[in-house]
Amino acid sequence: MYRVIKVLNNNGVLALDMEKKQEVILLGNGVGFGKKMGQRFGGSPDARRYELVKKETSALQAVNGIDPVYIEVTARIIEAAEGLLGPIRHDILIAMADHIALAVSRAKEGCELPNPFSQDIRALFSQEYEAALKGRELIRQELGVEISEDEVSYITLHIHGGLSDENVSQSLELARLVQDGIRQVEEGMGMTLPAASLGYNRLMSHLRYMIARTRKKEQTNLNMGDYARENFPRAYEVAAQVCEDIGRKLKCPVAQEEIGFLAIHIQRAAGQG
Repeated sequence: MYRVIKVLNNNGVLALDMEKKQEVILLGNGVGFGKKMGQRFGGSPDARRYELVKKETSALQAVNGIDPVYIEVTARIIEAAEGLLGPIRHDILIAMADHIALAVSRAKEGCELPNPFSQDIRALFSQEYEAALKGRELIRQELGVEISEDEVSYITLHIHGGLSDENVSQSLELARLVQDGIRQVEEGMGMTLPAASLGYNRLMSHLRYMIARTRKKEQTNLNMGDYARENFPRAYEVAAQVCEDIGRKLKCPVAQEEIGFLAIHIQRAAGQG
């Protein structure tokens, strides 16, 4: 049983799941038609349910600041993304809708929100990026507005957040750390890695999972440090600098065992370009 908190439009309501004490948005044809605030109803088998994260700001306050049209188009984007990626946490709905509303507003005004990590986001989260491209097409079809490539990258982060335990700021931090790490490798090794190269992509992937292990305080079972230090001294030195920098930025030291593995990947990237 639900109780209506706010009718969004004929096709959507903000409601309280009275059994679970959970605020939700229900979207579907006619789900909001004729409903009134405070009314109790049994739901609709065809309605899509989006549970909302409990925050200091109430769900009603959050929803009041967003035109329902953006909530509906965001729900369609999430649904399309699930068709590509599988189940996505629906609690990303409001934050993503709020971002899309701002992105559309910026596009209409001819101003953009630069995303310096767009290239790395596309590479790090390639499947989520494909889903975000479908989202851009839905926005164009439903709202008649073309959003920028940088905005697509931000939507990519929202979708990734729905698949993982990371929020948007954590995913953005990951992209920044990976980008900084690759730049350090290029400077330290005196080389340039083309963004589409095998070496770049492999190094980027290794940095991504190394950072994830560091955040979770996980350690590898094998230490290749002595081998890497002896055979690839320059790559090992660069790897040590990168790991120290990442640990400082995360406020969590990178495991010593990671240095040797990173050095091997750096040496491999240097040979692949």
